[in-house]
Amino acid sequence: MVRLDLGSVVLRRMRLEDIEAVKGLIKEGCEGTENRLILHLLTRPLALFMLAVLSSILRCVLHSFILALVIPVFIVIIYLKLTLPRSTGILGARRPYWDYVGSTYLAERDSELENPYSRMARPVGVRGKAQEKAKRKKKKEEKGKEAENHDMEDLQDRARVAGEVWVVDCDGEVIGCVSREPVNRSGATRICRLVVQSWYRREGLGSLLVQCLTNREKERGSRRVYAHVPFPSRVGELFFRKLGYRLQGEVADGEEVLNKDFEEPQKGWLGFPVTKVFVKDL
Repeated sequence: MVRLDLGSVVLRRMRLEDIEAVKGLIKEGCEGTENRLILHLLTRPLALFMLAVLSSILRCVLHSFILALVIPVFIVIIYLKLTLPRSTGILGARRPYWDYVGSTYLAERDSELENPYSRMARPVGVRGKAQEKAKRKKKKEEKGKEAENHDMEDLQDRARVAGEVWVVDCDGEVIGCVSREPVNRSGATRICRLVVQSWYRREGLGSLLVQCLTNREKERGSRRVYAHVPFPSRVGELFFRKLGYRLQGEVADGEEVLNKDFEEPQKGWLGFPVTKVFVKDL
């Protein structure tokens, strides 16, 4: 773990050159999550009943108890490995395809979130500022040339569907990200795919990213934030509870929840929920 100065990081929209780094972060954050999710689905009563029926049928055909037991489980695991990321996404996302992730950089380019710790950051010299400015200018020019080679109308449509990806930039390195997905209801915001690089965890970076994004959405008129967390993720559940979120449908402060919850958890194989929805009223 590396000691991080929160005032030195920049919270900004993902750019074209950040796509591969964001992919790597999401893959790192998903290590083990997919396997735990598959185990969760396989151990549901209905799934166990179906596997038992298939094993009984194969037992009569193969005359081998071990093969009859292993083959159905193996087939289901392969099926879930192939279809789970496409049907439900990863880390609670509804849009798993990499091309959608890559198209989110188009809208509101170079936007930044206000970092409350930035005033405590160490000052940067004039030379360092000039170099950073020249570097950003060069990246903008390269990004403009790259964009001209694409069908802009198609990419803009994808960007509207994909939503936004916000990243944490530390000296030019992407060390964290979170996705804000589009919601068809006014006054609501959905976030998912919160990942922090393993070397920088437990430094308050994830909390800073979520809170700054939430403040931005509140200024834009959002009244409620939904956070989708993978079903077996105990760490994700504790994280959002510490930030004041509650599990959708829970009773808050001993009273009934007045506002109706509209967000549905994502469902996977046989209709079993694969995400938990956490809610916070702004």
